[in-house]
Amino acid sequence: MSVGRQVEDLKREVEYGLALREITNRIHSARDLNEILINMKDDILRLFDAERITIYAVDGIHKELYSRFKVGNETSEIRVPISSDSIAGHTSCARKIINIQDAYNDEQLKKINTNLKFDKTWDIKSGYKTIQILASPIIFDRYLLGVIQLINKKSGDHFTLEDKNSITEMAKILGIAFYNQIKMSKRQVSKLDYLLDHNIITTKELDRAVKEARSQGEDVESVLMRRYKVSKEDIGKSLSDFYDCRYVGFNEKNPVPDDLLADLRVSYLRKNLWIPLESKNDKVIIGIDDPADLQRTDFIKSRFRDKSCEFVVALKEDILNYINLFFTKEGGGKSISDILSKLDDEEDVVFATEMQEVSENDSIIVQLVNRIISDACDRDASDIHIETYPGRRNTDVRLRIDGVCIPYESIPYGHKMAVISRIKIMSQLDIAERRLPQDGKIKFKLPGNRDIELRVATIPTAGGTEDIVMRVLATDSEQIPMGKLGMTDRNVEKFKEIIQNPYGIILVAGPTGSGKTTTLHSALGFINTPERKIWTVEDPIEITQYGLRQVQVKPKIGLDFAAAVRAFLRADPDVIMIGEMRDTETASAAIKASLTGHLVFSTLHTNSAPETVTRLLDMGMDPFNFSDALLGVLAQRLIRVLCKECKEPYELSLEGFDTLVCEYGEEYFKDLSITYNSDIVLYRPVGCEACNNTGYKGRTGIFELLTGSDDIKALIQNKARVEEIRNQAMKEGMRTLRQDGIERVIKGYTDIKHIRTVCMK
Repeated sequence: MSVGRQVEDLKREVEYGLALREITNRIHSARDLNEILINMKDDILRLFDAERITIYAVDGIHKELYSRFKVGNETSEIRVPISSDSIAGHTSCARKIINIQDAYNDEQLKKINTNLKFDKTWDIKSGYKTIQILASPIIFDRYLLGVIQLINKKSGDHFTLEDKNSITEMAKILGIAFYNQIKMSKRQVSKLDYLLDHNIITTKELDRAVKEARSQGEDVESVLMRRYKVSKEDIGKSLSDFYDCRYVGFNEKNPVPDDLLADLRVSYLRKNLWIPLESKNDKVIIGIDDPADLQRTDFIKSRFRDKSCEFVVALKEDILNYINLFFTKEGGGKSISDILSKLDDEEDVVFATEMQEVSENDSIIVQLVNRIISDACDRDASDIHIETYPGRRNTDVRLRIDGVCIPYESIPYGHKMAVISRIKIMSQLDIAERRLPQDGKIKFKLPGNRDIELRVATIPTAGGTEDIVMRVLATDSEQIPMGKLGMTDRNVEKFKEIIQNPYGIILVAGPTGSGKTTTLHSALGFINTPERKIWTVEDPIEITQYGLRQVQVKPKIGLDFAAAVRAFLRADPDVIMIGEMRDTETASAAIKASLTGHLVFSTLHTNSAPETVTRLLDMGMDPFNFSDALLGVLAQRLIRVLCKECKEPYELSLEGFDTLVCEYGEEYFKDLSITYNSDIVLYRPVGCEACNNTGYKGRTGIFELLTGSDDIKALIQNKARVEEIRNQAMKEGMRTLRQDGIERVIKGYTDIKHIRTVCMK
């Protein structure tokens, strides 16, 4: 052999060895074995010069091998018995490497084992011919975990001794990886093993709880306590055993650790589910729902870098209770009942008009207004209504929570003018003017250094009194990812498709408070990249995003929506978002912008997507220009979600099912592939302490998406009626708000009575 040939062979061996080592290292370090194998399949096949690879895992219950990973799309899964009747099965039984030069040569197979045969039906089904096969068992510590099998050398040669050595090495690494994944999967379900081991619940009950928790978006622990009456102490013991740390339950007498709460935002703590509980001997005790989450625990350690941290496990419910307790009591704040009791102790004086002014020194009134605002934010209220009455009748305070006004407190009538004056002072309004409506804003700092803004409107009412409505706007709100808006898969896919167009107009329709701004910012967040210049004009700016250039309208100086759009067109935009099309001038400017190479987003106060089209035509928009520009209309509403703690399941009767089908539309209900049976369960509201006895807690969206297809554009050009546009859109896949709502009812998010109050068609 020449020196040059020896050098080439040596070089090839080194490259082969390096490639094998890289593959085995990547398998060894993989967290998701299936994903890493998919990414590495080409490298593995290149290493062996093979055409196909199949990796089998052991199904111990059925005593079979099943294909965990394979190359080739002819069959979704291959299953073979662990026996000598098949090549992979014999490899697992004999625990030896098999190198077959011709799978169709029966004599060659009988030399390995008299029962061994090659199942040709796989080749007949796929049209692919198997010739050479190299198979090795995957073993770890005497345990058979699977088989790796290579098929056909691309060169047509036989698998070599080098290939046999390499597949042996790879099988060892796969054995370790298989074993680690089995161990990890066991650990994932073992945090509640204490409950099983002590016969507190059965395996069947745990499986049901896990399934219900997934479908309802809850944690398993809450379901176990609510449905199966497992005590919090038992769950705490189970978590303590699993995480090897103390369990801490909620204690309302726990002192507030003011020094540890500085610069911590309530929204952040609620989202990440941890809370500092106390400080002992330079050690911070941190309550967290998952002490094994290294990403969170590392951040917390860096946050309290001057002290060591002891992590204790706590239930999600208890962590949220601690957050509410600490940030309500923080700074010496008193409850609303404590403040009102002090007002009752004061002299009963009716404030006359000339005695309205309240200075910063009137501490009780200041505390009262601050507490009303803080409590409203803690309860996630969107609006605060302060309703005064003439004479000696008390002032009512109501909070709009999840779209519904709920009574909050009653303020003694003698202090109504003081409360009104205090809010006017905070809003920088004229406290002497009681005959005309006024608008203002309040910037308010909540406990935990969270800033909010309140949009204030005063309205003169009968008897010389005034009402005040304050809308709560969080100044640190962030856009919600599109996947979390609650849209159906079809709507998400179509909406993403239209918002990625280079130009055109996209409208979001719905009444005030239906979440239109949230949806618009979610869409902008999806397309917000450094390559795009995005301008927005809003009133007010409720959500901020990095990368967006956001403008607040100022009508008093002439900066309205239309003026802002005209200015944007001179500022090199790619995307323009107009907070609201209130008039013909703004609508016309938006359509013109969309026809000149810009992508335009805006909102309109209409009841449905088809009605939005006819509304703009009624406003005088040219039907041809509008149809050319239209990409889509998304109509939406916010619906109340049933309280997870108390919602009650009930079996749907056949009559009720037929009514549901009729309301949805029998023609379209078939697409849901749902037929009546006695196992269909719906839910209805009950009411408990967690939801203020309303039966509902939280809101989600329902949507109808009309896309600007050629047929829809033709109807617009002909100024078709709303019903014609709706029928065509539904033929193209649009589902109405009511239909979307009924789907939420079937999935258990809300109840049919509520959907009927929200949607007409």
